[in-house]
Amino acid sequence: MIWRPQTTRSKVMVAIASILATVLVTLLVVNFSSGEKQIKQEISRLYAVSDPQFQRSMGVMLGPQIVDGNKVEALLNGDQIFPSMLKAIRGAKKTINFETYIYWSEEIGREFAEALSERARAGVKVHLLIDWVGSAKMDDKDLEQMRQAGVEVRQYHPLRWYNLGRINNRTHRKLLVVDGRIGFTGGVGIAGQWTGNAQDPDHWRDSHFRAEGPVVAQMQAVLIDNWTKTTGKVLHGDDYFPPQAQPGTARAQVFSSSPSGGSESMHLMYLLAITAAERNIQISASYFVPDEMTRNALIDAMKRGVRLQIILPGKNIDAEAVRSSSRGMWGELLQAGAEISEYQPTMYHCKVMIVDGLLVSVGSTNFDDRSFQMNDEANLNIYDAGFARQQIAIFEQDLKKARRITYEQWLDRPLKEKAWEKVASWLGPLL
Repeated sequence: MIWRPQTTRSKVMVAIASILATVLVTLLVVNFSSGEKQIKQEISRLYAVSDPQFQRSMGVMLGPQIVDGNKVEALLNGDQIFPSMLKAIRGAKKTINFETYIYWSEEIGREFAEALSERARAGVKVHLLIDWVGSAKMDDKDLEQMRQAGVEVRQYHPLRWYNLGRINNRTHRKLLVVDGRIGFTGGVGIAGQWTGNAQDPDHWRDSHFRAEGPVVAQMQAVLIDNWTKTTGKVLHGDDYFPPQAQPGTARAQVFSSSPSGGSESMHLMYLLAITAAERNIQISASYFVPDEMTRNALIDAMKRGVRLQIILPGKNIDAEAVRSSSRGMWGELLQAGAEISEYQPTMYHCKVMIVDGLLVSVGSTNFDDRSFQMNDEANLNIYDAGFARQQIAIFEQDLKKARRITYEQWLDRPLKEKAWEKVASWLGPLL
């Protein structure tokens, strides 16, 4: 072979390729890191969930103030969730703020579009913030219908050359606030799989929550923060933040996180709650890929006598790689005494954590690095023993439809499955 000097053209092409490769690597690093300091040290256990200091820490050090006088209602599956949300929308008098990850153009999506459009035509100020990725299956005609009716529709982080470094930061929040007085949050997106009553694999099992009281103002503030970031417009005044009644007795707060501010706060909230547990932790999780620190916190809790029960999706799951990555790390949890069960009838999309029958945390957050570091998330924390008892009863009903996985069964899984889990575990932080 005869060596020939590179031509000017080939040198330019090599240089361009090198620059593009550098840009690609940089974008990957930026997109899969939060850009903020991450929690590196174990959390010291200084108090229990039942200790007043726990709530002081959650309300002062980590999140907004915990407020009294709230009423929170659990809604199970689409047959309960969507009628309640649509009833609130159709009864709106002044404002509707809606931020969601999944919004698809299916029958339920069109029903929401029609309800929002009707209220906008009636003079209600309607603001809809949908994630650009999560709304990929939404038809332009549905968006245009709402805009023509007067709905202000915006997409969160659409693909633009100037925001490539943020393209992996999605709003995963599910928040709806009507007239500043009624709020909804949970795991539900606006798509067909959330309709029905979890009766088959095409209709998912999920929970959503309706709130009234002072905590709704916190929910509204979280919504408006992302609306301002997206549009530059500030929504304020009595139409959005009216005086709040106290229709119930529950203490609550809305906890939020975002890579643009406080990306580790949700992670820290979960860690503090796990570290403070004395008796039991019950976790309903659609995607469970906890990092090493979270696994250690759960194992430490079990060592001091805490009972850990976890319900996860079984074979009916929309992200098999996530399930494989999750299963690969069950060994140390099972050995420590964790009771892990897989829900059998359909996809299990619930996101609920109950600690010591006192704290219930619900919302959009998954037990994985994506939720803890990359996504915009929001959780409603309820500090109320009566509400916790209701959630425990629901958890136990779900448990009856789940299959317990023992440590011996986990060890005995096929070699092919173990190999795929190993590969998936390398992708764990990206899932």
